[in-house]
Amino acid sequence: MTTLSDTLTLLGERWALLVVREVSLGVRRFDELRTATGAPRTVLSDRLHRLVAAGVLGTREYRVPGSRARLEYTLTAAGLDLLPVLAALTDWGERHLESDSAPDVAYRHGGCGGRVGARLVCECGADVVPGHRLLAQVDR
Repeated sequence: MTTLSDTLTLLGERWALLVVREVSLGVRRFDELRTATGAPRTVLSDRLHRLVAAGVLGTREYRVPGSRARLEYTLTAAGLDLLPVLAALTDWGERHLESDSAPDVAYRHGGCGGRVGARLVCECGADVVPGHRLLAQVDR
């Protein structure tokens, strides 16, 4: 059984979710990811290896003529499952953290252009309001 602590060990490390966000936006190559995230080279390399090992990112080779083969990164199904988490964190930050800058990414629906947010939904399909009839069960 995976715990929240296990999940945060992987995704709670600095730069991990920024890497996932950038790959989801089409930034696929190491140097592009380093520029987009601002992560130091050694840290970015570590995060990429961990995310690939955990199955969040996949790799494929590409070759620039005259250069050695290199890797670019793609989201796996597990990585795509993180997009609602990124949208929820972005939404939470906009509502609860003061900032003078505009959001760097706005998640929008491709069909109508409306903002995309996350919500709690029961497996029965009912919306769940946080703090209202929400039960947390601890299995130990």
